Amino acid sequence: MSDKIHVRFAPSPTGYLHVGGARTAIFNWLYARNVNGHFYLRIEDTDKDRSSEEMIREILDGLRWLGIDWDGEPVIQSTRVERHRNECLRLLDEGKAYWCYCSPDELDARREASAGEETQFRYDRMCLHLSPQERETKEASGIPKVLRFHVPEGEVHFHDIVHEATTFQNNEIDDFIILRSDGSPVYMIAVVVDDHDMSITHVIRGDDHLSNTPKQILLYEALGYETPMFGHVPLILGGDKKRLSKRHGATSVGEYQDRGYLPETLFNFLVLLGWSPGDDREMMTKEEMIEAFDLRRLLKKSSVFDEEKLRWMNGKRIRELQDEELLARVRPYTPPQYNHIPDHVLRRIIPLMKERMFFLSDFFTSGKYFFEDPEVYDENGMAKHWRADTTAHLTSLVPVLETTSFFATDLEETIRAHAESLGIGAAKLIQPLRLALTGGTASPGMFEMMEVLGKDVCVRRLKRCIAYRK
Repeated sequence: MSDKIHVRFAPSPTGYLHVGGARTAIFNWLYARNVNGHFYLRIEDTDKDRSSEEMIREILDGLRWLGIDWDGEPVIQSTRVERHRNECLRLLDEGKAYWCYCSPDELDARREASAGEETQFRYDRMCLHLSPQERETKEASGIPKVLRFHVPEGEVHFHDIVHEATTFQNNEIDDFIILRSDGSPVYMIAVVVDDHDMSITHVIRGDDHLSNTPKQILLYEALGYETPMFGHVPLILGGDKKRLSKRHGATSVGEYQDRGYLPETLFNFLVLLGWSPGDDREMMTKEEMIEAFDLRRLLKKSSVFDEEKLRWMNGKRIRELQDEELLARVRPYTPPQYNHIPDHVLRRIIPLMKERMFFLSDFFTSGKYFFEDPEVYDENGMAKHWRADTTAHLTSLVPVLETTSFFATDLEETIRAHAESLGIGAAKLIQPLRLALTGGTASPGMFEMMEVLGKDVCVRRLKRCIAYRK
């Protein structure tokens, strides 16, 4: 095996790229980049009934969106079936595997018969002890058969990067199937052969794979392969401390992209769900994470996916972007009805909306009033700010706005002066005016917003709201 570090991410294209899978990819990628190693991608598509080209594209797109690149071309596991099968048959030739002719019904019957026993049912090795004549008879009859790996006596002991010393007793492991009755190799053997052929030195993956590890180590040893280092990262939990799933909300990388998260935010957030830089840093660049990444800092306890914190981190990162960069980021979220709006108009809005955005999509949703007149007005806001004399006050403001300069500083001076001339506080004019222009009670700086909207739009909306309230 090469002295250089080789790691891999091996998703199954039976679903979208889950945030848990994305975190696994990130840990492997950071480690490879930290030690100047290689990060490979393998598509484990041997489950033909559930795998699809669409899912492969979604996974690759999700990784690219997160900024994760890989070395060489992705390895497609299904193209290597003959290699996997040949290694299964080599184990058979070397006496480390045997044909099993027990039907599923027979196994179910034996499993039911042992239901009252204290130990869990394991395959009883009936076919291991068949005589040559019995085996010949079964072969001649054409009974379907599977190839089982003969688990040796003893124990599997390995040092897990995360959990440290880990031991499994071999007598608790079934003689598991490595070749199905249709001649297709199972995942357990395929992943071992592929990792060997790809010179994988470290396998970093989720805790849900921990039970597979002793079987895979036994296969490494039986095949004469060098065993890689293993590290099993605790799973991500939802707010109820159960494994993160759809019931907790969005779980795929694509969903977070669609909702308007920055890829660097999700990347940064997922890194901290299971790893610590060793200090109190939270907001980090990829370069900083690569430099700081150390497998010894992988956490032993599961982390909770706190979406409120993710939202906060996203808003903070948005506000750190330069205006031109933010414009480029929000453009893909433009609703079709706003596609005609030129960039020079959006550039004037960007500084006003930036401080109020948590998602890239907020630019067009929360800032909808920049692009179209309000259809409705916030009822609570109206009840609070539109008093008996408000209509008269705003009606008197119309000719003032029609003749004033529409620069923010001039607008503020004019509106405050008009409120003073009416003998009312400026807020009693500004708050209902905000309602008239936006339909709500919250917006960026009132006068800066009016300057961007322009005189015609502001006067039209004000007149419309006055008519609505009469």
